[in-house]
Amino acid sequence: MMIRAERITKRFGRFTAVDDLSFVVHPGEALALWGSNGAGKTTVIRCVLGLLRYQGRICIDGVDVHRCGRHARRLMGYVPQELALHDDLAAIEALHFYAQLKQAGSDRPAQVLVQVGLADHGKKKVRELSGGMKQRLSLAAAMLADPPVLVLDELTSNLDASAQSGFMELLEELKQAGKTILFTSHRLEEVEVLADRVIVLEKGRLKHECQPDELAETLGLRSTLKLFVADGLIPEAVRQLRLRGFMASANGTGLHVEVGARSKGLPIRALHDAAIFVRDFEFSNGECDRHGGGNGSLHDQ
Repeated sequence: MMIRAERITKRFGRFTAVDDLSFVVHPGEALALWGSNGAGKTTVIRCVLGLLRYQGRICIDGVDVHRCGRHARRLMGYVPQELALHDDLAAIEALHFYAQLKQAGSDRPAQVLVQVGLADHGKKKVRELSGGMKQRLSLAAAMLADPPVLVLDELTSNLDASAQSGFMELLEELKQAGKTILFTSHRLEEVEVLADRVIVLEKGRLKHECQPDELAETLGLRSTLKLFVADGLIPEAVRQLRLRGFMASANGTGLHVEVGARSKGLPIRALHDAAIFVRDFEFSNGECDRHGGGNGSLHDQ
């Protein structure tokens, strides 16, 4: 097994952040850790990396993280939620710095820049890179020693939609190349694209284990969709949606509709069929917001 965690427990004083958790990530598999803030996801990641002491046992390809932490960490590349890059260095210089720390070959920085699609940006200062480019550079640093395992914490939390898509495509390519991936995410679409399995954590304990396409239904994820139509059409829009079984109500300049995680577009389609034009929309106040919802405009589609 590439990653095996057995009965992991981590306490901070009287607070139990991870409680008797066991899981396995097989070679070439991507496992997602899902849960609300405080569920224990990042603590699990830090235990796997050997950054925290814990009860239980974690092995990376048979190497015990407690007993042989340095050896175990050489098998992993880590991309943190908060990027820690030297802004005044050029991208290629930053990678050479990390390559020395990781005892990677001098040719690796240029190679990984090509691999993450930054070959033409190596001479730019880190501060000059976009958020998506910085995320790719952080991934490049994690890959310098060509580790078989990648560990990522909230992999696209600071990226816009375009950068998210490009980064996810890159991770899919790495997975297809045989990398084993353990990651946390609060975005349903990321889990569905990358993960082979999902572990749902609640208060540090394993609550569910499921396939990615089962996650929304398993958790009953729902969101509130706010639709904007012409002012004079709001009452008729509410009536049409209620006739079609939606929970809809007028709200200020628009209307609110409760939707499931996999049915966000259905109210818009229903109003289109009723010849009511939806000018704009946004998501708010729902489980999908806390676990990966967002907002948008019809012009974005």
